[in-house]
Amino acid sequence: MSGKVQGKVMAKVLFRKDNDISNIKDKGGESEMNEKVEISALHHFYRGLSELVGVDSMLKIYQQYKGMQMTIPTHLYDRNLAAKRVRKEYTGRNQQELARKYGYSQKWIRQVARENENTNNHEELL
Repeated sequence: MSGKVQGKVMAKVLFRKDNDISNIKDKGGESEMNEKVEISALHHFYRGLSELVGVDSMLKIYQQYKGMQMTIPTHLYDRNLAAKRVRKEYTGRNQQELARKYGYSQKWIRQVARENENTNNHEELL
């Protein structure tokens, strides 16, 4: 089977599985879907995930990412995008608030503010 054809078949299988989940929900709602999933037999990762987000969401995550190695970042916010926000929001007296808001240390907030100040001072000299 050519790669192109195999890809289309694979896509149909993925969509069919996703549709099967939707069909279960349409026919009997989430309770029927929960009956189809034997929670006690789930891999410990999926069992914990289903407890955290619910069986329906766990199944969606499973369908989307099964077989993949994933690393969950420590920080919720992207470092560069958070730095841009900190530069805009920093007042000189709100480093603790910004550290809590974006999940970075006060030291990092001061560093970003200091770099921003140095850049602004350098631009003024030009």
